[in-house]
Amino acid sequence: MTQVLTRRSGGRAARQALRAAPLADNIRPVRPGMSGGRYNPLTDEDLDRINEAALVALEEIGLSEAPPSGIKWLESVGAIHGADGRTRFPRAVVQDALDKAARGITLHGRDAKYDMELSGTRVHYGTAGAAVHVVDVLGNQYRESTVQDLYDAAKIVQSLDNVHFFQRSMVCRDIVDNFEMDLNTIYACCAGTNKHVGVSFSEPDFVPGCFDLIHAIAGGEDKWRERPFISASICFVVPPMKFATEACLVMEQCIENGMPVLLLSAGQAGATAPASIAGAIVQATAECLAGLVYLNAVKPGHPAIFGTWPFVSDLRTGAMSGGSGEQALLTAGCAQMHRYYGLPGGAAAGIADSKMPDMQAGYEQAHSNVMAGLSGLNMVYEAVGMHASLLGFCLESLIIGDDLLGQSLRCVRGIEVNDAALSLDTMRKVCLEGPGHYLGSDQTLSLMQTDYIYPVVGDRTSPKEWIEKDKPNLIASAIKRKEDILSKPSSAAIDPLTDAAIRARFNIHLPKQ
Repeated sequence: MTQVLTRRSGGRAARQALRAAPLADNIRPVRPGMSGGRYNPLTDEDLDRINEAALVALEEIGLSEAPPSGIKWLESVGAIHGADGRTRFPRAVVQDALDKAARGITLHGRDAKYDMELSGTRVHYGTAGAAVHVVDVLGNQYRESTVQDLYDAAKIVQSLDNVHFFQRSMVCRDIVDNFEMDLNTIYACCAGTNKHVGVSFSEPDFVPGCFDLIHAIAGGEDKWRERPFISASICFVVPPMKFATEACLVMEQCIENGMPVLLLSAGQAGATAPASIAGAIVQATAECLAGLVYLNAVKPGHPAIFGTWPFVSDLRTGAMSGGSGEQALLTAGCAQMHRYYGLPGGAAAGIADSKMPDMQAGYEQAHSNVMAGLSGLNMVYEAVGMHASLLGFCLESLIIGDDLLGQSLRCVRGIEVNDAALSLDTMRKVCLEGPGHYLGSDQTLSLMQTDYIYPVVGDRTSPKEWIEKDKPNLIASAIKRKEDILSKPSSAAIDPLTDAAIRARFNIHLPKQ
Protein backbone atom coordinates (compact mmCIF):
# COMPACT_ATOMS: atom_id res chain seq x y z
CA MET A 1 0.00 0.00 0.00
CA THR A 2 2.83 2.38 0.85
CA GLN A 3 4.38 1.77 -2.57
CA VAL A 4 1.12 2.60 -4.35
CA LEU A 5 0.69 5.82 -2.37
CA THR A 6 4.24 6.86 -3.24
CA ARG A 7 3.57 6.29 -6.92
CA ARG A 8 0.36 8.30 -6.78
CA SER A 9 2.06 11.18 -4.98
CA GLY A 10 4.92 11.25 -7.47
CA GLY A 11 2.54 11.13 -10.41
CA ARG A 12 0.45 13.90 -8.97
CA ALA A 13 3.49 16.09 -8.35
CA ALA A 14 4.64 15.55 -11.94
CA ARG A 15 1.20 16.42 -13.27
CA GLN A 16 0.97 19.58 -11.18
CA ALA A 17 4.45 20.71 -12.25
CA LEU A 18 3.62 20.11 -15.90
CA ARG A 19 0.31 21.94 -15.64
CA ALA A 20 2.03 24.95 -14.05
CA ALA A 21 4.12 25.49 -17.19
CA PRO A 22 2.63 28.07 -19.59
CA LEU A 23 0.99 26.56 -22.66
CA ALA A 24 1.78 27.52 -26.23
CA ASP A 25 -1.32 28.70 -28.08
CA ASN A 26 -1.20 25.82 -30.54
CA ILE A 27 -1.52 23.15 -27.84
CA ARG A 28 -4.10 24.80 -25.59
CA PRO A 29 -7.08 22.50 -25.08
CA VAL A 30 -9.51 25.25 -26.15
CA ARG A 31 -8.98 28.22 -28.43
CA PRO A 32 -10.99 30.95 -30.15
CA GLY A 33 -12.67 29.88 -33.35
CA MET A 34 -13.01 26.17 -32.67
CA SER A 35 -15.74 24.55 -34.77
CA GLY A 36 -19.09 23.61 -33.27
CA GLY A 37 -22.16 22.58 -35.22
CA ARG A 38 -22.78 19.17 -33.67
CA TYR A 39 -26.09 20.22 -32.10
CA ASN A 40 -28.98 20.84 -34.51
CA PRO A 41 -32.44 21.39 -32.97
CA LEU A 42 -33.90 22.02 -36.46
CA THR A 43 -34.14 19.44 -39.23
CA ASP A 44 -33.30 20.26 -42.85
CA GLU A 45 -37.04 20.41 -43.57
CA ASP A 46 -37.50 22.82 -40.63
CA LEU A 47 -34.81 25.11 -42.04
CA ASP A 48 -36.44 25.14 -45.47
CA ARG A 49 -39.84 25.97 -43.96
CA ILE A 50 -38.44 28.80 -41.82
CA ASN A 51 -36.65 30.25 -44.85
CA GLU A 52 -39.83 30.03 -46.95
CA ALA A 53 -41.91 31.69 -44.21
CA ALA A 54 -39.35 34.51 -43.91
CA LEU A 55 -39.41 35.10 -47.68
CA VAL A 56 -43.22 35.17 -47.70
CA ALA A 57 -43.20 37.67 -44.81
CA LEU A 58 -40.83 39.93 -46.76
CA GLU A 59 -42.90 39.66 -49.95
CA GLU A 60 -46.33 40.12 -48.39
CA ILE A 61 -45.80 42.11 -45.17
CA GLY A 62 -42.55 43.96 -45.72
CA LEU A 63 -41.08 46.57 -43.38
CA SER A 64 -42.21 50.13 -42.68
CA GLU A 65 -40.46 53.38 -41.70
CA ALA A 66 -37.26 53.19 -43.73
CA PRO A 67 -35.61 56.63 -44.00
CA PRO A 68 -35.85 58.34 -47.42
CA SER A 69 -32.23 57.41 -48.17
CA GLY A 70 -33.01 53.80 -47.26
CA ILE A 71 -36.04 53.70 -49.53
CA LYS A 72 -33.86 54.98 -52.35
CA TRP A 73 -31.19 52.34 -51.72
CA LEU A 74 -33.72 49.55 -51.43
CA GLU A 75 -35.62 50.56 -54.56
CA SER A 76 -32.34 50.69 -56.46
CA VAL A 77 -31.98 46.91 -56.03
CA GLY A 78 -35.60 46.03 -56.74
CA ALA A 79 -37.45 46.36 -53.42
CA ILE A 80 -40.93 47.85 -53.78
CA HIS A 81 -42.06 50.77 -51.64
CA GLY A 82 -45.86 50.77 -51.48
CA ALA A 83 -48.48 53.45 -50.96
CA ASP A 84 -49.05 52.05 -47.46
CA GLY A 85 -45.51 53.08 -46.50
CA ARG A 86 -44.18 49.53 -46.36
CA THR A 87 -41.20 48.29 -48.36
CA ARG A 88 -41.58 44.76 -49.71
CA PHE A 89 -38.87 42.44 -50.91
CA PRO A 90 -39.34 40.07 -53.87
CA ARG A 91 -37.44 36.88 -53.20
CA ALA A 92 -35.15 37.51 -56.17
CA VAL A 93 -34.00 40.70 -54.42
CA VAL A 94 -33.23 38.75 -51.25
CA GLN A 95 -31.35 36.11 -53.22
CA ASP A 96 -29.30 38.78 -54.96
CA ALA A 97 -28.28 40.20 -51.56
CA LEU A 98 -27.35 36.72 -50.34
CA ASP A 99 -25.22 36.24 -53.44
CA LYS A 100 -23.38 39.52 -52.79
CA ALA A 101 -23.04 39.15 -49.02
CA ALA A 102 -19.59 38.85 -47.45
CA ARG A 103 -18.60 35.45 -46.13
CA GLY A 104 -15.55 34.39 -44.18
CA ILE A 105 -15.04 37.86 -42.74
CA THR A 106 -12.37 38.78 -40.19
CA LEU A 107 -13.07 40.95 -37.17
CA HIS A 108 -9.76 42.52 -36.24
CA GLY A 109 -8.31 43.31 -32.86
CA ARG A 110 -5.94 46.21 -32.31
CA ASP A 111 -3.48 43.38 -31.70
CA ALA A 112 -3.53 40.95 -34.64
CA LYS A 113 -3.29 37.92 -32.36
CA TYR A 114 -6.92 38.61 -31.38
CA ASP A 115 -8.27 38.61 -34.95
CA MET A 116 -11.38 36.43 -35.32
CA GLU A 117 -12.29 34.60 -38.50
CA LEU A 118 -16.06 34.30 -38.85
CA SER A 119 -16.71 31.37 -41.15
CA GLY A 120 -18.44 28.01 -41.01
CA THR A 121 -19.08 26.94 -37.44
CA ARG A 122 -16.17 28.76 -35.77
CA VAL A 123 -17.25 29.84 -32.28
CA HIS A 124 -16.25 33.00 -30.38
CA TYR A 125 -17.59 34.11 -27.00
CA GLY A 126 -17.77 37.69 -25.78
CA THR A 127 -19.70 40.37 -23.95
CA ALA A 128 -22.44 42.72 -25.10
CA GLY A 129 -25.48 44.53 -23.80
CA ALA A 130 -26.30 47.90 -22.38
CA ALA A 131 -26.67 47.29 -18.67
CA VAL A 132 -27.45 50.40 -16.67
CA HIS A 133 -26.38 48.93 -13.34
CA VAL A 134 -23.33 47.25 -11.81
CA VAL A 135 -23.81 44.33 -9.44
CA ASP A 136 -22.28 44.97 -6.02
CA VAL A 137 -21.75 41.43 -4.78
CA LEU A 138 -20.56 42.46 -1.30
CA GLY A 139 -23.45 44.83 -0.71
CA ASN A 140 -25.99 42.53 -2.41
CA GLN A 141 -27.29 45.53 -4.33
CA TYR A 142 -27.16 47.38 -7.65
CA ARG A 143 -25.74 50.82 -8.47
CA GLU A 144 -25.58 52.86 -11.67
CA SER A 145 -22.75 51.95 -14.06
CA THR A 146 -19.97 54.43 -14.87
CA VAL A 147 -17.23 54.91 -17.46
CA GLN A 148 -14.75 53.53 -14.91
CA ASP A 149 -16.81 50.34 -14.64
CA LEU A 150 -16.82 49.97 -18.43
CA TYR A 151 -13.06 50.42 -18.58
CA ASP A 152 -12.57 47.94 -15.73
CA ALA A 153 -14.67 45.36 -17.57
CA ALA A 154 -12.63 45.83 -20.75
CA LYS A 155 -9.39 45.55 -18.77
CA ILE A 156 -10.56 42.31 -17.16
CA VAL A 157 -11.58 40.87 -20.55
CA GLN A 158 -8.05 41.58 -21.78
CA SER A 159 -6.81 39.06 -19.19
CA LEU A 160 -9.41 36.34 -19.83
CA ASP A 161 -8.44 33.55 -22.22
CA ASN A 162 -11.97 32.40 -23.03
CA VAL A 163 -13.62 35.79 -23.64
CA HIS A 164 -12.63 36.55 -27.20
CA PHE A 165 -14.10 40.01 -27.82
CA PHE A 166 -15.48 42.95 -25.86
CA GLN A 167 -18.71 44.57 -26.96
CA ARG A 168 -19.86 47.49 -24.82
CA SER A 169 -21.50 45.86 -21.81
CA MET A 170 -22.58 48.88 -19.76
CA VAL A 171 -23.90 52.38 -20.29
CA CYS A 172 -21.78 55.21 -18.85
CA ARG A 173 -24.53 56.63 -16.66
CA ASP A 174 -22.21 59.23 -15.16
CA ILE A 175 -21.91 61.06 -18.51
CA VAL A 176 -25.01 63.15 -19.22
CA ASP A 177 -24.20 64.35 -22.74
CA ASN A 178 -24.96 61.53 -25.20
CA PHE A 179 -22.24 62.51 -27.68
CA GLU A 180 -19.63 62.54 -24.94
CA MET A 181 -21.01 59.22 -23.70
CA ASP A 182 -20.47 57.68 -27.16
CA LEU A 183 -16.94 59.08 -27.35
CA ASN A 184 -16.03 57.90 -23.87
CA THR A 185 -17.52 54.46 -24.48
CA ILE A 186 -15.20 54.01 -27.46
CA TYR A 187 -12.23 55.33 -25.50
CA ALA A 188 -12.84 53.22 -22.39
CA CYS A 189 -13.31 50.01 -24.39
CA CYS A 190 -10.17 50.55 -26.47
CA ALA A 191 -8.05 51.70 -23.51
CA GLY A 192 -8.97 48.52 -21.65
CA THR A 193 -8.51 45.87 -24.32
CA ASN A 194 -6.97 45.40 -27.74
CA LYS A 195 -9.31 42.54 -28.54
CA HIS A 196 -12.07 43.35 -31.04
CA VAL A 197 -14.51 45.93 -29.65
CA GLY A 198 -18.19 46.48 -30.41
CA VAL A 199 -19.97 49.80 -29.81
CA SER A 200 -23.11 51.64 -30.86
CA PHE A 201 -23.98 55.26 -31.66
CA SER A 202 -26.79 57.23 -30.03
CA GLU A 203 -27.57 59.51 -33.00
CA PRO A 204 -26.53 59.84 -36.67
CA ASP A 205 -25.02 63.29 -36.02
CA PHE A 206 -22.55 61.79 -33.54
CA VAL A 207 -20.95 59.38 -36.00
CA PRO A 208 -18.43 61.75 -37.68
CA GLY A 209 -16.97 62.94 -34.37
CA CYS A 210 -16.73 59.36 -33.09
CA PHE A 211 -14.78 58.38 -36.19
CA ASP A 212 -12.38 61.27 -35.54
CA LEU A 213 -11.60 59.60 -32.20
CA ILE A 214 -11.37 56.14 -33.78
CA HIS A 215 -8.90 57.40 -36.40
CA ALA A 216 -6.83 58.98 -33.64
CA ILE A 217 -6.69 55.70 -31.71
CA ALA A 218 -5.78 53.80 -34.89
CA GLY A 219 -3.05 56.25 -35.89
CA GLY A 220 -4.86 57.59 -38.95
CA GLU A 221 -7.83 56.83 -41.18
CA ASP A 222 -5.71 54.72 -43.51
CA LYS A 223 -4.60 52.46 -40.67
CA TRP A 224 -8.18 52.22 -39.44
CA ARG A 225 -9.49 51.13 -42.83
CA GLU A 226 -6.68 48.60 -43.16
CA ARG A 227 -7.61 46.91 -39.87
CA PRO A 228 -11.00 48.06 -38.50
CA PHE A 229 -10.90 46.89 -34.88
CA ILE A 230 -14.38 48.12 -33.90
CA SER A 231 -17.76 46.92 -35.17
CA ALA A 232 -21.06 48.76 -34.91
CA SER A 233 -24.02 47.13 -33.24
CA ILE A 234 -26.95 48.48 -35.27
CA CYS A 235 -30.50 47.87 -34.02
CA PHE A 236 -31.76 48.72 -37.50
CA VAL A 237 -35.25 47.35 -36.86
CA VAL A 238 -37.91 47.97 -34.25
CA PRO A 239 -39.77 44.64 -34.16
CA PRO A 240 -42.22 43.74 -35.45
CA MET A 241 -41.13 44.49 -39.03
CA LYS A 242 -40.29 48.20 -38.84
CA PHE A 243 -37.03 49.90 -39.71
CA ALA A 244 -35.48 52.02 -36.96
CA THR A 245 -35.07 55.23 -38.95
CA GLU A 246 -32.16 56.85 -37.10
CA ALA A 247 -30.29 53.57 -36.65
CA CYS A 248 -30.50 53.03 -40.41
CA LEU A 249 -28.86 56.42 -40.96
CA VAL A 250 -26.12 55.44 -38.50
CA MET A 251 -25.64 52.19 -40.42
CA GLU A 252 -25.21 54.03 -43.73
CA GLN A 253 -22.42 56.16 -42.21
CA CYS A 254 -20.71 53.15 -40.62
CA ILE A 255 -20.66 51.40 -43.98
CA GLU A 256 -19.19 54.52 -45.61
CA ASN A 257 -16.49 54.63 -42.91
CA GLY A 258 -15.45 51.00 -43.34
CA MET A 259 -16.82 49.70 -40.03
CA PRO A 260 -18.16 46.12 -39.88
CA VAL A 261 -21.83 46.05 -38.94
CA LEU A 262 -23.86 43.78 -36.67
CA LEU A 263 -27.37 43.68 -38.19
CA LEU A 264 -29.29 43.29 -34.95
CA SER A 265 -32.91 42.20 -34.68
CA ALA A 266 -33.96 41.85 -31.05
CA GLY A 267 -37.64 41.02 -30.89
CA GLN A 268 -39.10 39.50 -27.72
CA ALA A 269 -41.15 36.35 -28.21
CA GLY A 270 -44.69 36.89 -26.99
CA ALA A 271 -44.32 40.69 -27.02
CA THR A 272 -42.66 42.10 -30.16
CA ALA A 273 -42.21 38.73 -31.88
CA PRO A 274 -44.46 35.66 -32.19
CA ALA A 275 -44.64 33.58 -29.02
CA SER A 276 -43.75 30.34 -30.79
CA ILE A 277 -40.04 29.62 -30.98
CA ALA A 278 -40.24 28.89 -34.71
CA GLY A 279 -42.24 32.08 -35.32
CA ALA A 280 -39.74 34.22 -33.43
CA ILE A 281 -36.95 32.77 -35.59
CA VAL A 282 -38.98 33.46 -38.76
CA GLN A 283 -39.51 37.13 -37.89
CA ALA A 284 -35.88 37.68 -36.84
CA THR A 285 -34.69 35.98 -40.01
CA ALA A 286 -36.98 38.09 -42.20
CA GLU A 287 -35.88 41.31 -40.51
CA CYS A 288 -32.18 40.47 -40.85
CA LEU A 289 -32.62 39.47 -44.49
CA ALA A 290 -34.18 42.91 -45.07
CA GLY A 291 -31.14 44.46 -43.35
CA LEU A 292 -28.85 42.38 -45.55
CA VAL A 293 -30.58 43.73 -48.68
CA TYR A 294 -30.23 47.28 -47.36
CA LEU A 295 -26.55 46.92 -46.45
CA ASN A 296 -25.55 45.28 -49.73
CA ALA A 297 -27.47 47.90 -51.68
CA VAL A 298 -25.30 50.57 -50.04
CA LYS A 299 -22.08 48.61 -50.50
CA PRO A 300 -22.08 45.07 -51.91
CA GLY A 301 -19.98 42.69 -49.85
CA HIS A 302 -19.57 44.99 -46.85
CA PRO A 303 -18.64 42.89 -43.78
CA ALA A 304 -21.73 42.22 -41.70
CA ILE A 305 -22.88 39.83 -38.99
CA PHE A 306 -26.36 38.33 -39.36
CA GLY A 307 -27.64 39.22 -35.91
CA THR A 308 -30.84 37.34 -35.19
CA TRP A 309 -31.28 38.00 -31.46
CA PRO A 310 -34.85 37.08 -30.54
CA PHE A 311 -35.38 37.10 -26.78
CA VAL A 312 -37.94 35.31 -24.62
CA SER A 313 -40.79 36.57 -22.48
CA ASP A 314 -42.03 34.95 -19.31
CA LEU A 315 -45.58 34.72 -20.63
CA ARG A 316 -47.03 34.92 -17.12
CA THR A 317 -45.72 38.45 -16.64
CA GLY A 318 -44.39 39.69 -20.00
CA ALA A 319 -40.94 40.20 -18.45
CA MET A 320 -37.86 39.16 -20.38
CA SER A 321 -36.40 35.76 -19.50
CA GLY A 322 -32.89 35.57 -20.94
CA GLY A 323 -31.87 32.60 -18.79
CA SER A 324 -34.63 30.28 -19.96
CA GLY A 325 -34.37 27.02 -21.87
CA GLU A 326 -36.49 28.61 -24.58
CA GLN A 327 -33.83 31.30 -25.00
CA ALA A 328 -31.17 28.63 -25.42
CA LEU A 329 -33.27 26.92 -28.11
CA LEU A 330 -33.92 30.21 -29.91
CA THR A 331 -30.22 30.99 -30.06
CA ALA A 332 -29.30 27.51 -31.28
CA GLY A 333 -32.03 27.64 -33.94
CA CYS A 334 -30.81 31.03 -35.12
CA ALA A 335 -27.27 29.66 -35.40
CA GLN A 336 -28.59 26.97 -37.73
CA MET A 337 -30.23 29.62 -39.90
CA HIS A 338 -26.91 31.47 -40.15
CA ARG A 339 -25.31 28.24 -41.35
CA TYR A 340 -28.24 27.65 -43.73
CA TYR A 341 -27.39 30.91 -45.52
CA GLY A 342 -23.64 30.51 -45.10
CA LEU A 343 -23.43 33.90 -43.38
CA PRO A 344 -21.36 35.08 -40.41
CA GLY A 345 -23.83 35.04 -37.54
CA GLY A 346 -24.27 36.28 -34.00
CA ALA A 347 -26.89 35.85 -31.29
CA ALA A 348 -27.27 36.14 -27.53
CA ALA A 349 -26.54 33.53 -24.85
CA GLY A 350 -25.27 33.47 -21.29
CA ILE A 351 -27.83 35.91 -19.94
CA ALA A 352 -28.85 35.36 -16.32
CA ASP A 353 -32.20 36.43 -14.94
CA SER A 354 -30.67 35.95 -11.49
CA LYS A 355 -29.59 39.17 -9.83
CA MET A 356 -26.37 37.80 -8.33
CA PRO A 357 -23.69 35.28 -9.40
CA ASP A 358 -25.36 32.38 -7.62
CA MET A 359 -26.44 28.85 -8.59
CA GLN A 360 -29.39 30.16 -10.62
CA ALA A 361 -27.03 32.37 -12.63
CA GLY A 362 -24.70 29.41 -13.12
CA TYR A 363 -27.27 27.12 -14.65
CA GLU A 364 -28.84 29.90 -16.70
CA GLN A 365 -25.52 30.97 -18.17
CA ALA A 366 -24.19 27.46 -18.70
CA HIS A 367 -26.93 25.77 -20.70
CA SER A 368 -27.36 28.57 -23.24
CA ASN A 369 -23.61 29.07 -23.73
CA VAL A 370 -23.04 25.35 -24.29
CA MET A 371 -25.95 25.09 -26.71
CA ALA A 372 -24.83 28.19 -28.60
CA GLY A 373 -21.33 26.79 -28.96
CA LEU A 374 -22.47 23.30 -29.92
CA SER A 375 -24.73 24.82 -32.59
CA GLY A 376 -21.73 26.53 -34.21
CA LEU A 377 -22.69 30.16 -33.53
CA ASN A 378 -19.87 32.40 -34.79
CA MET A 379 -20.37 35.23 -32.29
CA VAL A 380 -21.92 34.43 -28.91
CA TYR A 381 -22.81 37.83 -27.49
CA GLU A 382 -23.67 38.62 -23.84
CA ALA A 383 -22.02 35.32 -22.87
CA VAL A 384 -20.60 36.51 -19.54
CA GLY A 385 -21.28 39.03 -16.81
CA MET A 386 -24.90 39.86 -17.60
CA HIS A 387 -27.57 39.62 -14.90
CA ALA A 388 -31.15 40.72 -14.23
CA SER A 389 -32.21 40.05 -17.84
CA LEU A 390 -29.61 42.53 -19.22
CA LEU A 391 -30.11 45.26 -16.58
CA GLY A 392 -27.05 44.48 -14.46
CA PHE A 393 -23.41 43.66 -15.20
CA CYS A 394 -21.13 41.94 -12.70
CA LEU A 395 -17.33 42.08 -12.84
CA GLU A 396 -17.00 39.04 -10.57
CA SER A 397 -19.42 37.12 -12.77
CA LEU A 398 -17.28 38.08 -15.77
CA ILE A 399 -14.29 36.40 -14.12
CA ILE A 400 -16.26 33.31 -13.03
CA GLY A 401 -17.72 33.19 -16.53
CA ASP A 402 -14.26 32.76 -18.03
CA ASP A 403 -14.12 29.36 -16.30
CA LEU A 404 -17.64 28.58 -17.49
CA LEU A 405 -16.74 29.44 -21.09
CA GLY A 406 -13.63 27.29 -20.89
CA GLN A 407 -15.82 24.30 -20.08
CA SER A 408 -18.30 25.31 -22.80
CA LEU A 409 -15.49 25.46 -25.34
CA ARG A 410 -14.30 22.02 -24.26
CA CYS A 411 -17.79 20.73 -25.10
CA VAL A 412 -17.58 22.52 -28.47
CA ARG A 413 -14.28 20.80 -29.22
CA GLY A 414 -15.90 17.41 -28.82
CA ILE A 415 -14.25 13.97 -28.72
CA GLU A 416 -11.36 13.02 -30.98
CA VAL A 417 -11.36 9.36 -32.03
CA ASN A 418 -8.12 8.00 -33.53
CA ASP A 419 -5.71 5.13 -32.89
CA ALA A 420 -3.87 7.00 -30.15
CA ALA A 421 -7.09 8.15 -28.47
CA LEU A 422 -8.53 4.62 -28.43
CA SER A 423 -5.63 3.87 -26.05
CA LEU A 424 -5.18 0.12 -26.60
CA ASP A 425 -1.37 0.27 -26.31
CA THR A 426 -1.66 2.28 -23.10
CA MET A 427 -4.22 -0.18 -21.70
CA ARG A 428 -1.92 -3.12 -22.48
CA LYS A 429 1.03 -1.46 -20.75
CA VAL A 430 -0.93 -0.50 -17.63
CA CYS A 431 -2.92 -3.72 -17.27
CA LEU A 432 -0.31 -6.28 -18.31
CA GLU A 433 2.95 -4.64 -17.16
CA GLY A 434 1.67 -2.64 -14.17
CA PRO A 435 1.16 -0.38 -12.24
CA GLY A 436 -2.59 -0.94 -12.61
CA HIS A 437 -3.55 2.73 -12.95
CA TYR A 438 -3.04 5.51 -15.50
CA LEU A 439 -2.01 8.35 -13.19
CA GLY A 440 1.64 8.47 -14.20
CA SER A 441 1.41 7.14 -17.75
CA ASP A 442 3.01 9.00 -20.63
CA GLN A 443 -0.41 9.41 -22.25
CA THR A 444 -1.91 10.95 -19.11
CA LEU A 445 0.94 13.43 -18.74
CA SER A 446 0.67 14.35 -22.41
CA LEU A 447 -3.09 14.74 -22.62
CA MET A 448 -3.49 16.68 -19.38
CA GLN A 449 -2.27 19.77 -21.23
CA THR A 450 -3.78 19.30 -24.66
CA ASP A 451 -7.13 17.64 -23.89
CA TYR A 452 -8.18 18.89 -20.46
CA ILE A 453 -9.05 22.38 -19.25
CA TYR A 454 -8.98 23.51 -15.63
CA PRO A 455 -10.83 26.27 -13.76
CA VAL A 456 -8.89 29.33 -12.61
CA VAL A 457 -11.20 30.41 -9.77
CA GLY A 458 -13.38 27.32 -9.50
CA ASP A 459 -12.52 24.90 -6.68
CA ARG A 460 -11.93 21.17 -7.18
CA THR A 461 -10.25 20.33 -3.88
CA SER A 462 -11.44 17.59 -1.55
CA PRO A 463 -13.35 18.64 1.57
CA LYS A 464 -10.18 18.02 3.61
CA GLU A 465 -8.03 20.20 1.32
CA TRP A 466 -10.79 22.82 1.19
CA ILE A 467 -10.74 23.10 4.99
CA GLU A 468 -6.96 23.22 5.05
CA LYS A 469 -7.05 26.11 2.54
CA ASP A 470 -9.44 28.05 4.84
CA LYS A 471 -12.58 27.13 2.87
CA PRO A 472 -12.13 29.29 -0.24
CA ASN A 473 -15.35 30.85 -1.52
CA LEU A 474 -16.01 31.29 -5.25
CA ILE A 475 -17.08 34.92 -4.99
CA ALA A 476 -14.14 35.77 -2.76
CA SER A 477 -11.78 34.11 -5.23
CA ALA A 478 -13.31 36.10 -8.08
CA ILE A 479 -12.98 39.35 -6.12
CA LYS A 480 -9.33 38.55 -5.44
CA ARG A 481 -8.60 37.93 -9.11
CA LYS A 482 -10.53 41.05 -10.12
CA GLU A 483 -8.51 43.19 -7.74
CA ASP A 484 -5.27 41.62 -8.95
CA ILE A 485 -6.08 42.37 -12.60
CA LEU A 486 -7.25 45.92 -11.91
CA SER A 487 -4.20 46.72 -9.78
CA LYS A 488 -1.87 46.32 -12.78
CA PRO A 489 -1.50 48.53 -15.87
CA SER A 490 -3.55 47.47 -18.87
CA SER A 491 -1.50 45.72 -21.54
CA ALA A 492 -3.82 47.38 -24.07
CA ALA A 493 -3.23 50.95 -22.87
CA ILE A 494 -3.16 53.60 -25.58
CA ASP A 495 0.40 54.91 -25.94
CA PRO A 496 1.08 58.08 -23.89
CA LEU A 497 1.63 60.46 -26.83
CA THR A 498 -1.54 59.36 -28.61
CA ASP A 499 -3.47 59.44 -25.35
CA ALA A 500 -2.29 62.98 -24.60
CA ALA A 501 -3.35 64.13 -28.07
CA ILE A 502 -6.76 62.49 -27.64
CA ARG A 503 -7.30 64.07 -24.24
CA ALA A 504 -6.33 67.48 -25.63
CA ARG A 505 -8.93 67.15 -28.39
CA PHE A 506 -11.78 65.26 -26.72
CA ASN A 507 -13.39 65.52 -23.29
CA ILE A 508 -12.29 62.16 -21.87
CA HIS A 509 -13.99 61.49 -18.53
CA LEU A 510 -11.94 58.42 -17.57
CA PRO A 511 -9.06 59.48 -15.31
CA LYS A 512 -5.57 58.58 -16.45
CA GLN A 513 -4.94 55.05 -15.26
